[in-house]
Amino acid sequence: MEKIESLEDFYKRKFDWIPENIKNEIGHFNVFKHEPIEPGKTKSLPYKRRDFFKIMLVVGEIDLCYADRVFSVKKQALFFSNPQIPYKCENLEKIQTGCYCIFNQHFFHKFGDLNQYSVFQPNGNHVFELSDEQAEFISGIYKKMFEEINSEYIHKYDVLRNTVFELLHFAMKMQPSTTFDKQQINASQRISTLFLELLERQFPIDENHPNISLRSASDFANQLNVHVNHLNRAVKVSTLKTTTQIIAERILQEAKIMLQHSKWNVAEIAYALGFTEVTHFNNFFKKHTEKSPVKFRNA
Repeated sequence: MEKIESLEDFYKRKFDWIPENIKNEIGHFNVFKHEPIEPGKTKSLPYKRRDFFKIMLVVGEIDLCYADRVFSVKKQALFFSNPQIPYKCENLEKIQTGCYCIFNQHFFHKFGDLNQYSVFQPNGNHVFELSDEQAEFISGIYKKMFEEINSEYIHKYDVLRNTVFELLHFAMKMQPSTTFDKQQINASQRISTLFLELLERQFPIDENHPNISLRSASDFANQLNVHVNHLNRAVKVSTLKTTTQIIAERILQEAKIMLQHSKWNVAEIAYALGFTEVTHFNNFFKKHTEKSPVKFRNA
């Protein structure tokens, strides 16, 4: 997988310049309109992580690839990306119009943790197809962003944070709620949430996280300072799956991502995912997909 793209890399690639205020005490925010692809320019964004958040309204046919999913936008959609999940965009030349805003976590310092919102979580929905009426409403929010960022209002960045929250909540209202009533939140759910967060922190595999260290239920139980049986019961109650099953599913997901998007060979992927022998990885992958890693990659 390619090196993580920083805000500086983004501006250099996109505009061949870097803003002077890219690093300041309030964090960074900016908003742009989609411009037609110039002749000779690349028609896709490479599969990689970015160290900033991005919310994009796109009108046109475009393929959005993130994790092990591919989402083909047929008309218009709202897309959320974050620093934890790598993605790529294909068929950029088919974008008719659209807007996008970028910002870093520091822009929301003391204003909340963006990772608590499902649109920025690994297992959440990141692409939302829109009706014409919904697209018009979202366009109105971006219009407010452009007006505000170009204004001289002393508190304009507070207003811009509010517009970002408008986009977040608009999207999350489009999907079924998965939150629990406060009275239902118990120790089992808290332990299960901590386990899932700890599991997800190990991914994606790249130069910053070259391998995983927690592979078994016992590994996670020791890290969380609970008995393995207690962890297993908590996870089963909260997710209806076993701890081992969830770990295996996540390792399989990362294996697919690396086979599709990285240049690492099968042995390197196997060791990165905690397999001591390549044959063990081959057997694991074939058991869950009915294909060998090599056949999956070639397909």
